[in-house]
Amino acid sequence: MERKPEYDAAALKARGIMEQKQPGLFTIRLRVVGGRLNAAELGALAEILTSYTPDHVHLTMRQGIEIPNAHFEDIERLCSDLAAAGLGPAPVGPCVRTITACQGGSCRHGIIDTQRLAQKIDGRFSGRWGLPHKFKIGITGCPNACIKPRENDLGIMGVVTKTFHPSLCSGCGLCVGSCSSPGALSIESGSLVYREGACVNCGKCVAACPSGAWELTGVGYAVFVGGKMGKEPKLGKRLALDVLDEDHLLNVVGAAIEWYAVHGEQRERFGDTVDRVGIEKLIPRLRSG
Repeated sequence: MERKPEYDAAALKARGIMEQKQPGLFTIRLRVVGGRLNAAELGALAEILTSYTPDHVHLTMRQGIEIPNAHFEDIERLCSDLAAAGLGPAPVGPCVRTITACQGGSCRHGIIDTQRLAQKIDGRFSGRWGLPHKFKIGITGCPNACIKPRENDLGIMGVVTKTFHPSLCSGCGLCVGSCSSPGALSIESGSLVYREGACVNCGKCVAACPSGAWELTGVGYAVFVGGKMGKEPKLGKRLALDVLDEDHLLNVVGAAIEWYAVHGEQRERFGDTVDRVGIEKLIPRLRSG
């Protein structure tokens, strides 16, 4: 009988190398920030894999790449070849995971540059160890929410700030037709009615208005906390917090992570910590950044 190789499974997992149920085989998870790889990285990955038993990759739900069926004796050489091509392992375990993001700036609906922001947040926080459990961050460019920010421990969504000038409105209704927020805009008795509480701040009304009645005054970030999927899914809650610049956003992200590190119990997800301790205890920490 072939002898099973000796290894420290926990140490391997911390490096993004996970045991498979087949003895002696492992899956290597690569760090892909915002789901983005360039042509050189893709070419290098394909070339590297031709020298090893793995003949395919698996695209994960979080925009990552996993290399399955790697033999134990090939792991160190394979990881070395991947590293030489700029392809490092993804953080795994109780830490800040690789940041996910939509196309953002290249999408016609995009309000913020999600890819640049993902790189910045990932560079500062990804792999932050010593947390009670995994901590996932997702960034979406607009309220279409393609990256599903409410399914992350911390979700970020680009939004606009705007002002309505009734005196400039012709009542044409173009903004109403463009609006995807039920009840936010309507024409009543020939005049536009704006219900701010129903607005998701996507900015489509500003783009549609031909008379300048809608004025774009800025770009900001909606922040959601406490989401997760899995066996017991939970949608994150939007914070009652105005985040209008990137530096403030980075401070909010850092403060949320540190608050979780202090208040979270072992194996407790961020949302469960928020529910147990109280969101009213979290918000003042985020305001102070």
